[in-house]
Amino acid sequence: MSGAAPHLVHGMGTALEAPAWPAITPDEAEMVLAHFPLAGRAAALRWHSPRPFSAAALVETERGAFFLKRHHRRVRSPAALAEEHAFIAHLRGAGLAVPQAVAAQVGSGQDGFGHDGAGIVSQGEWTYELLLRAEGIDLYRDRQSWTPFLAAGHAREAGAALARLHLAARDFGAAPRGKHPLVASLTILPASEPLAAAEAYVSARPALAGYLADKPWRGALARLFAAQAGGLSTRLAQQPSLWTHNDWHPSNLLWSADGRVSSVIDFGLATRTCALHDLATAIERTAVAWLEPRGGDFTADAQAAQALLAGYHAVLPLSRTEVETLTRLLPLVHIEFALSEADYFAGILNDRAQADMAWQDYLLGHAEWFLSAAGQAFLRAIEQGVAA
Repeated sequence: MSGAAPHLVHGMGTALEAPAWPAITPDEAEMVLAHFPLAGRAAALRWHSPRPFSAAALVETERGAFFLKRHHRRVRSPAALAEEHAFIAHLRGAGLAVPQAVAAQVGSGQDGFGHDGAGIVSQGEWTYELLLRAEGIDLYRDRQSWTPFLAAGHAREAGAALARLHLAARDFGAAPRGKHPLVASLTILPASEPLAAAEAYVSARPALAGYLADKPWRGALARLFAAQAGGLSTRLAQQPSLWTHNDWHPSNLLWSADGRVSSVIDFGLATRTCALHDLATAIERTAVAWLEPRGGDFTADAQAAQALLAGYHAVLPLSRTEVETLTRLLPLVHIEFALSEADYFAGILNDRAQADMAWQDYLLGHAEWFLSAAGQAFLRAIEQGVAA
């Protein structure tokens, strides 16, 4: 009987949980790598990722270390994953240190695997990608995704790296991704009638519409828009459209020994939004301790947010108007991803409890915190700190 500890993944809170998607096995890795001739034969699995929305492992082969990732086809079809790969390839071509997809065989094999000829293979309900191991130290590998930087210097370097990514993305002309789950899109807040845009978003996703059917969700969103979104849609409509990372937090960055960003990883949420959306997302996911509420409140670190923005500003200067727009966007920037999470949990995992957390604790709870005295003070500190 094996004494190995069971593989656990990050949950919606601080506790580790049993995975929704089974861990990649050695036999599975060997079978999949046979369709990536450049990788060589699998020798060992060195690490399983604790990220919850897919299964991934670090695979050692006779030719080096590779990152093998398996998605359920309803989460990422080969076509959906190809959109992400195209963005990554563009950034690599512009000189950014991002993962490199390993080429797969062309055509279909007798074992039921299909190949796109690029970096994606599929079999049945699964979609696989294989990436060269990115360069750098994985300092935040085992930390929850939405937890703070370990140092202000890391926040500043992360801000500068995000600005460099935005510069490299400016001439990437692909359309926004489709209605895939777990993509952080931006269609609701720039609309002249955000509530109508939210209704369109929900109606286009039957599982999400079914989940929300017995909730007064229209009224809840209308109150948030009325309280926080005054003038925001006009401001966002004037922002240049841009493909963005949309999941900028410490564990999606690899580091050098002297504390600089060596590589940017995990583009699963990437699509066309705008630069300020990416910046606001980065602050929302790193400067407020959402996973550790204290007496119904949350600890926010305005200095970390200021450091991230200072790093960004040193590469891509922000105007006063852009900073004002950023602070108006920040309380609501998470709305579409929260809806996408609720859609994923309700429609793909059939897990209403997790969908409730995405809707009640994440979407409503985070936005309502920004209305509190602490949330308003945090926003003022950011605006004043950047102005200084």
